[in-house]
Amino acid sequence: HLVEQRWPFRLHATYDESISRMLDVFEKVDRDMPFNGLPWLFDHAETISPRNIERVRALGGGIAIQHRMAFQGEYFIDRYGAKAAEATPPIQRMLAEGIPVGGGTDATRVASYNPWTALYWLVSGKTVGGTTLTPQGLSRATALQLFTHGSAWFSSEQGKKGQIKVGQLADLVALSADFFSIEEEQIKWLESVLTVVGGKVVHGTGEFDKLAPPTLPVLPDWSPVAMVPGHWKPAAAPMAASIHQCIGSCAVHAHQHD
Repeated sequence: HLVEQRWPFRLHATYDESISRMLDVFEKVDRDMPFNGLPWLFDHAETISPRNIERVRALGGGIAIQHRMAFQGEYFIDRYGAKAAEATPPIQRMLAEGIPVGGGTDATRVASYNPWTALYWLVSGKTVGGTTLTPQGLSRATALQLFTHGSAWFSSEQGKKGQIKVGQLADLVALSADFFSIEEEQIKWLESVLTVVGGKVVHGTGEFDKLAPPTLPVLPDWSPVAMVPGHWKPAAAPMAASIHQCIGSCAVHAHQHD
């Protein structure tokens, strides 16, 4: 029905076993009613095999990846071993086969909505806990491309967004540091100091705070985002250490409060 109506579709499939069964069906449909350029994709595809990557390409599909492994990589190694974790998901093979690949976060189901945590994982090949999963990560340019120009394919907006280019949507950010030159570990702590969507400033801080619109209320109001000023970074540690309550002699902080 989807192919007949020319409706793009996507399926969640983490393991290769599921992907194999789904592709069997898609190939059967394709023989009777060709996909013929219909956009479709798998989400996750973390343990997809080289053969199934080829089958996805043959049917004109794409793969949207997320950084669950940045948070759950240690658990994966415990269950499947370090060798399996080296190519979970096998991004390099996907790109080599020439299929569309887009980066995302899948927030807040399996990971943080913070894209810089995901980009750190793609570039370093490490979990947020420091465990090495992949011996060699992606180049910074490739990682960023997956999140921008690469992901535009998945909403059929290639050529409309994903690049800072005349004729494309004016969605862009100025960052707190240079993504391409900072130390690898510092990628995790990047933040936007100026965010522009559709040519309008929607966020500004520091030297750009006067350009920022009024802050919108966080919904639901009990969300931690309403109480935490941005994501954690090393500079926040002294602030956390200074917030305490003690009476009399303090054995922890070694000072008197009388």
